Amino acid sequence: MHLEGTILRGDDFEPVEGRIVVADGEIVRIEEREVDGDAVILPAFVNAHTHIGDSIAKEAGEGLSLDELVAPPDGLKHRLLRSTSREEKVAAMARSLRYMESTGTGTFLEFREGGVEGVAALRDAITGEGVDAGERAIDSVVFGRDDPDVLSVADGYGASGARDADFDAVRAETRAAGKLFGIHAGERDADDINPAMDLDPDFLVHMVHAAEIHLERLADRGTPVVVCPRSNLVTNVGVPPIRELAERTTVALGTDNVMLDSPSMFREMEFAAKLSDLPAREVLRMATVNGARIAGLNRGVVAEGRDADLLVLDGDSDNLAGARDLVRAIVRRAGAADVSRVVIGGDVVVSRSAVT
Repeated sequence: MHLEGTILRGDDFEPVEGRIVVADGEIVRIEEREVDGDAVILPAFVNAHTHIGDSIAKEAGEGLSLDELVAPPDGLKHRLLRSTSREEKVAAMARSLRYMESTGTGTFLEFREGGVEGVAALRDAITGEGVDAGERAIDSVVFGRDDPDVLSVADGYGASGARDADFDAVRAETRAAGKLFGIHAGERDADDINPAMDLDPDFLVHMVHAAEIHLERLADRGTPVVVCPRSNLVTNVGVPPIRELAERTTVALGTDNVMLDSPSMFREMEFAAKLSDLPAREVLRMATVNGARIAGLNRGVVAEGRDADLLVLDGDSDNLAGARDLVRAIVRRAGAADVSRVVIGGDVVVSRSAVT
């Protein structure tokens, strides 16, 4: 397969007119050449923090505090998950996965509740087992929780927060298993940031209330951070200091709870860009390669030898036509209607035009 258009190549998203040749799920060649058409080719998104089990309860809990909404074990989300059948949860997650694919997400990092069974339910949603949605191509990195045996089936452990339990033992088990450990920190307040960092996590999530002492510690340790600014605004905890975090460490974007926000990386990018006023290229890295780096994946960049997870936009859509700064336009204004094709693992999973 090959794709032609304006290619946003490399970590800096340098616009190059040409053709991408894909074979066996990999970008094998990028050829600079004149091409016809207005396609814009960039990496598929890596959504670095999701809770898609929440798909059963979209827009539930208006007016509730963060703890009332999601705190384990009896926040609204957890009560709803317990009261919903497995079949309903799998079907709801499958629909969110289909939406994520259609809006350009190739990989997501999921904090999955429910222990071993919760991970199994997510795998069934991806494979189409027991639902009508069909098998999905979207790739997952699943961080389990709530069960001492979850590391046997998950890709890592996703801790709720240092104030919720003693995670020393599970951190040691995760390290011994050679798997990733992520933890929420600094979402409600700053009290759990240092205890979370004491666990030497592979990454932190949220860091809304990071103070200078925490920022300095991040810079010293090089601990990556995933920010979810739309979710933080909805739960009324504030918004993360995205610019200050990005000046000190690797920052990626996540859409967090489907209960609160759609899992659209277009919307997350636009909000983060306008909130932080960071350069558009930095925000696009947060939505692609930075999440891939956190998870140790070979994607998120259009370059030879990388996984062929690609997003193709219609550069002549009514929304994007006339853009003077293409990367800025993608970050601040592009949306689902501009998507022409989504390629995951070298396979076209969404197509609104012919592919050669």
